[in-house]
Amino acid sequence: MTPAEAASRPGPVLAFPLPLRAREDVPATAAGGERILLSPPHLTGAEPAALQAALDSGWIAPAGPMPAAFEAAIGEATGFAAVLATTNGTAALHLGYRLLGVAPGDEVWTSTLTFIATIAPAVQMGAVPRFLDVAEESWTLDPNLLERELARAARRGRLPRVVVPVDLFGQCCDLDTIAALCERWGVPVLCDSAAALGATQRGRHAGRGARLAAFSFNGNKIVTTGGGGALASDDARLIERARMLATQAKEPAPHYQHETTGFTYGLSALLAAVGLAQLPALAERVAARRAIFARYREALGDLPGLGFMPEPGWGRANRWLSVALFLPRLGAPDREAVRRHLALRGIESRPVWKPLHLQPAFRGAPRSGGGIAARLFETGLCLPSGSGLTPPQQARVAAAIREAAAG
Repeated sequence: MTPAEAASRPGPVLAFPLPLRAREDVPATAAGGERILLSPPHLTGAEPAALQAALDSGWIAPAGPMPAAFEAAIGEATGFAAVLATTNGTAALHLGYRLLGVAPGDEVWTSTLTFIATIAPAVQMGAVPRFLDVAEESWTLDPNLLERELARAARRGRLPRVVVPVDLFGQCCDLDTIAALCERWGVPVLCDSAAALGATQRGRHAGRGARLAAFSFNGNKIVTTGGGGALASDDARLIERARMLATQAKEPAPHYQHETTGFTYGLSALLAAVGLAQLPALAERVAARRAIFARYREALGDLPGLGFMPEPGWGRANRWLSVALFLPRLGAPDREAVRRHLALRGIESRPVWKPLHLQPAFRGAPRSGGGIAARLFETGLCLPSGSGLTPPQQARVAAAIREAAAG
């Protein structure tokens, strides 16, 4: 059976007891039955055969036919001309920052509503982060705010080295507008598309239009290798440079020759094999998660004060995570009360990302706005969204939310 054939069959959903750390608000045994996880890995059934093929080939390290085939498959799925498979999405971002010349003291701008991995590599390289607020229509980097801040920075003579928009929870940022603004001032764009595989903006795949884009294949992503990532570009020379840096910056020579230092960031052949078994199911996984989002809206849309993450007309999200808003001033229960109630029912959920400008690690970092992101953090809750979530399981989630709303 080929990976493509296996992908069309229902696959098992891994139900690891996550999180592995004990938490006082998540009982070991669910009161309402089996635990429902936020976004567990969903296998196609083709992974064991793909792994065996990799083992039989004798290639285990980040080399050989499997990583190359996986990179080609990612390129086919996204439209990017060149792809490098990496150990994880953070490694891809780190390579992107290195390629774009980030140096100590440079400013790197990004959306404040994101996971810390978006900016951590740049900060570790000595860059100064600046956090910008998000737009109400998309919850992603606000292009109007970006335009204003770029103009101010140009007048000060201190433009950012890189702008890093984020495709949040599988929803694309307004990349065409952002890239055009940055081009006006000669600032490159590195798009953090970690959770956006299969999402589109204006008919193009997530990340297309940026100088570089980073993807993640973490265990909770829509396509997973267990761990892994990718750096993609339409500039093949950039990716070749990234490939050299990802293999400890070895120069072409019969001995080990190094003109600079690099990293061990290549994806192993075994994880690439898992990715090859997963990618044929991408369209099916996107359809499943979009259907899950639609069912949440249908089941809960009548509750007062409850809303959902919007989808702007120029984009089509993969709905990696379905996000609901709980507005107490309009009659909804408090977000944290809902989260705790779900936990007592054995249902995993989590708040929207805490904005980076509110994180102690970035106390005092420059920012522009932040009020919209802060409100979304206070009211937003990510609901179980795995592509293997069954309608009865989702009905349990909706019933528990209704219980919380009823008090």
